[in-house]
Amino acid sequence: MLEVVQQTVEDAAKLAATPLWSLNDADLTACLRAAHRLEQTAATLQARLVDLAVTRGMPRAQGHRTTAGWLREQLRLDPQRARDLTDQAAAIRSRPRLEQALLDGSIDPPQATVIAAAVNAIATIRQDPDAAGDADPSIPGLDFLTSQQITDEAETALIEMAGRFPAYQLRRLGERILAHVAPEIADRADEAILRRQEQRAQAQRFLTLSLPVNGIVRVTGSLSAEDAAIVSAALHPLCTPIPDDPRTPGQRRADALTDVCRLALRSTQLPDDGGEPPQITVTVPLDPLTRTLGIGTLDNGQRLSAAATRRLACDARILPLILGGQSQILDAGRTRRLATGPLRRALTARDHGCAFPNCDRPARWCDAHHLTPWSAGGSTRLDNLVLLCRHHHRTLHDPRSGWTARLGPDQLPEFIPPPWTDPTQRPRRNLYHPRR
Repeated sequence: MLEVVQQTVEDAAKLAATPLWSLNDADLTACLRAAHRLEQTAATLQARLVDLAVTRGMPRAQGHRTTAGWLREQLRLDPQRARDLTDQAAAIRSRPRLEQALLDGSIDPPQATVIAAAVNAIATIRQDPDAAGDADPSIPGLDFLTSQQITDEAETALIEMAGRFPAYQLRRLGERILAHVAPEIADRADEAILRRQEQRAQAQRFLTLSLPVNGIVRVTGSLSAEDAAIVSAALHPLCTPIPDDPRTPGQRRADALTDVCRLALRSTQLPDDGGEPPQITVTVPLDPLTRTLGIGTLDNGQRLSAAATRRLACDARILPLILGGQSQILDAGRTRRLATGPLRRALTARDHGCAFPNCDRPARWCDAHHLTPWSAGGSTRLDNLVLLCRHHHRTLHDPRSGWTARLGPDQLPEFIPPPWTDPTQRPRRNLYHPRR
């Protein structure tokens, strides 16, 4: 068999290098479909080989805790691809009809994984009515033969549906397949299956923040559907696009998550951390001649640019320290809040929310931005402050944006657009928030 596989690989490599310019549109489309079929056939062979390796215990015998880890070493795969291949192998392990459907080309490996998950969820429903609280859900009065028949019917129906729906849509259909093949028990079975899924999701929940790489921290995690609904409800109001918003949906969600956490930090309801309210600690050198802030350093050692440091300094407590040559503390000043409680209330009463034109973010989501930076000698007075949401706060601090802010003759904030946005640079104001 090895010789046949190697010869097939060589033939496929030669085929891939063949000039394509002579193909007409119809032939090009036909070749594309045939190449896709070839890819799926090769993936099916991979899944069968992996299944055999697992059956023989090869991954553990070679020192790997998981099949995915073994595949990553053997095939130099990315983690997600290794997990997908592991799931595809597991899908055909006890379901010969799925394996045959793969070989026939009726389904592809991702569809096989989805079908197996749906069918296995049904197969875990047990007869014992006293086992309702166990890991395996139960349906009273459902005997083994009936359960097996329903499982087979669900598998057949999903294989047929695979001819019309890709894997991501087939997954949703699989969640409700009992309503199609066994409506008399669908509600009770779905309740049992959902209960089991919720228990599994609760046990497998996690959230990880990676170490920074090139200034990027990767966030990964897993939530139950219930917890995800809560998170989505909190983020959704902050993800609504605003006029002329260049951010992608993913960027808006990332900003919304940060805004929710910033609001939580401003509240007094979080538990203390090390005897103090939760806070961000940034050490920043100040040039006494130019009165400019330098590169900031977080308490975990991660460095921030001077621009990011200035943004944080806009609405923060400042603790001045005088350091000696070896960073020994010679004098420590008192902390002072740049926007005090009464001043913050006055700022909210004046601006009502983000003052940037057309922005609808409420005051509780906003920072107090210094029109003349504190690091440049700007004072902490109402006539030197303006409320800005995080997105527009970054815009004002970014010299490339071209936007500037000031107070107009009536002491209300107004914003000067860059000349490439408005050649006349006519001042603009926020007309969304009510003015009393």
